[in-house]
Amino acid sequence: MLEVKDLFVNYGAICALSGISFDVQTGEIVALIGANGAGKTTALNTISGLLPAAKGQIFFQGLDLTKTPPHRIVELGISHVPEGRRVFPRMSVLENLEMGAFTRKDKAGIRQSMREIFELFPRLAERKNQMAATLSGGEQQMLTMGRALMAKPSLMLMDEPSMGLAPMLVAEIFRIIGDINHLGTTILLVEQNANIALSIATRAFVIETGNIVIQGKAEELAVNPEVRKAYLGED
Repeated sequence: MLEVKDLFVNYGAICALSGISFDVQTGEIVALIGANGAGKTTALNTISGLLPAAKGQIFFQGLDLTKTPPHRIVELGISHVPEGRRVFPRMSVLENLEMGAFTRKDKAGIRQSMREIFELFPRLAERKNQMAATLSGGEQQMLTMGRALMAKPSLMLMDEPSMGLAPMLVAEIFRIIGDINHLGTTILLVEQNANIALSIATRAFVIETGNIVIQGKAEELAVNPEVRKAYLGED
């Protein structure tokens, strides 16, 4: 479904990604794990067209995304749940969700998607007329996920969904991520909480200073001594 080949991304004179390559197959949850500043968010932002690639290719369903504008990438079936939630604070929950469907013209389909979002996130249904700024952190995370789903993506990019949330809410958010995947959406997940990322992922890639240093099945990485020492807090 998605293939990243020899991708380099620069911030001015700083090389943020140094020729990384990885793939995501249909139906998977693939996790990118690593410390802050490793390049995980940069990878997602480049896939969704928010950052230019200095070199390399990103293929989605055979099309090179490095030559594709961001709005067209959404139309092709990729949605991005950004780090830090980034809701539209002065718009209602309903209006935020409607913004997620801005590339769609099928009004009946949009209404059906809205019903499905409210089934998946009952709390959003209860608060549909509230301003997004008044929601809790967990509810805002649910809103950004729901907004991304309104575009009917085949691939969802998720950036640090656990950030700033209490452990109970983190468990709920990741349960919902599993539900989204089971309903047919492939997921590329960036997550600093390696324990929970590896518990839900099919495969994982460890990024350090712009390079992929370890890769494999998630259950194998979860017992890898290097990964356990560096990212799971074990000696």
